Amino acid sequence: MGMSTHVVGIKLPDDKWKDMKRIWDECESMDICPPKEVEDYFDGEPPDEKGVIVDIPSVHWTDEMADGYEIHVEQIPKDVTIIRFYNCW
Repeated sequence: MGMSTHVVGIKLPDDKWKDMKRIWDECESMDICPPKEVEDYFDGEPPDEKGVIVDIPSVHWTDEMADGYEIHVEQIPKDVTIIRFYNCW
């Protein structure tokens, strides 16, 4: 089984996030799929309570005994307040 590492940014919930989350929750309570716009807003995943997940540009980096990612700070969107690193198996 392989593992992959990801880097994402999180924008705090704003009014749009709250509206989209309300629609998502209402659809879930009625056991129907949310509208495409809402599904796309949350990238097809249930809403993250911390806010909107966005891609952070990163470059895979390796050295003789190390492997990781480099993030160029100037490429991080200005409204990102959290950076999340996570592994998937």
